[in-house]
Amino acid sequence: MRLQSPWVPRLADIEASLAERLGLALAGDIIEGRLRGGDRLPAHRDLAWKLGIGLGTVTKAYAALERRGLARSVKGRGTFVAIRQAGEDRQIDLSSNAPPAMLGARLLARTLTAIARKIDAAHLNLYAPPAGHLEHRRLLASWLETLGMTVDPSHLVLTSNARQAISLAFELACGPQGVILTERITYSGAIALARRKGYRMLGIDIDAEGMVPETLASALDGIASPGNRAVYLTPTLHNPTTATMGTARRQAIVDICRQAGAWIIEDGVYALSPSSAPALATLAPEIVFHVNGLSKSLGPGLRVGMLALPAGMNAAAEEVLQDLPMAPSPLSCAVVEEWLSSGVVEPIQQDLLHEARRRSDLAVSLLGTSALVSHPDAYHVWLPMPRDAANRFATAAASLGIRVTPPDAVMVDGDDQRGGIRLCLGGPSFEDLTEGLTLLARLLTACRPE
Repeated sequence: MRLQSPWVPRLADIEASLAERLGLALAGDIIEGRLRGGDRLPAHRDLAWKLGIGLGTVTKAYAALERRGLARSVKGRGTFVAIRQAGEDRQIDLSSNAPPAMLGARLLARTLTAIARKIDAAHLNLYAPPAGHLEHRRLLASWLETLGMTVDPSHLVLTSNARQAISLAFELACGPQGVILTERITYSGAIALARRKGYRMLGIDIDAEGMVPETLASALDGIASPGNRAVYLTPTLHNPTTATMGTARRQAIVDICRQAGAWIIEDGVYALSPSSAPALATLAPEIVFHVNGLSKSLGPGLRVGMLALPAGMNAAAEEVLQDLPMAPSPLSCAVVEEWLSSGVVEPIQQDLLHEARRRSDLAVSLLGTSALVSHPDAYHVWLPMPRDAANRFATAAASLGIRVTPPDAVMVDGDDQRGGIRLCLGGPSFEDLTEGLTLLARLLTACRPE
């Protein structure tokens, strides 16, 4: 006689598919110890009947549990909670700021079939020009137009990723031993690049709209040597705080930099759609280097970056690129060309925006703290807290099997005590994200007295 399952059937109360809701309910009870190693899970047909769902839905949920190591099936006997402790050897990664997977195998197969018939073999047989093939630069200029930004292809440099574009911009704007002014909390990759290249970084105060103009103006006035200065900032969906500048703030930043004779490096990689406010490169094309890329807006595997140059900077850029070529893979460019011509890009962008809002709403509902800073179009949220508290929180999260961005990695000034935790929402499955945020919400409650 088979033992009955101790589990009381239910579906998690979240906005998701039935399979995801069932899997999350079971996973939560396994992880929290309400189901123990060796406990039998309900038979597929019995569970489907009790919950009024399809048999295939139960099968899909159980398969997901097995892939995660939370359950195991035994032929002829049934499905059981795995013996090992749930969560062991498993991590939910909330540290990598990537969009969720939106590209299916069928779309990829159709794309590769299409480009195989029309890709230019010369792009694979010959080295690319330093700034990239002109037709690829025209292509990426067309893509930037979908974000509301007009760029002359002759002023566009292509790279293998956006971080390379930032590195090139640093070199062109600052030269050796330059000074980079940026938000006091900013993209960890930019901080690492600046330190590796020997640039001095100055952190500028931020508020709900990002960099504070008055603080920037004061900092620029205080630099003894006015040459080799650049202002690096992310005006749309700032990483890590999600702050987005309005038009007036953008114009104020541009006016200050014009008056001070400072270059601007604008990071635009997080914009998934045209912004209601113009890009800084639109307001001041003569002083702005605009960085963009495809990994955040279409898919992490599309390693294509771009740098829109101010007029007169092409020769300097090509000189740098002669020594260190950065051109992207022609296959990645061919994929983008096919998607633009077939109308695939817009639906992908719309799906990504929808998913961003779904995940942002989930974070707000589960974390339930007035301090949480979020934006419905962003794939990350920000939890401000003192720097020491943030480091303790990150350590405690790791003990729960949840990886978050190291708090110190996004801070410019080693003495700044106003820190926080960035939580990236795009990488994990929706089920894993829900589980991870639920555990972090409990951790926040436990840490609140501190």
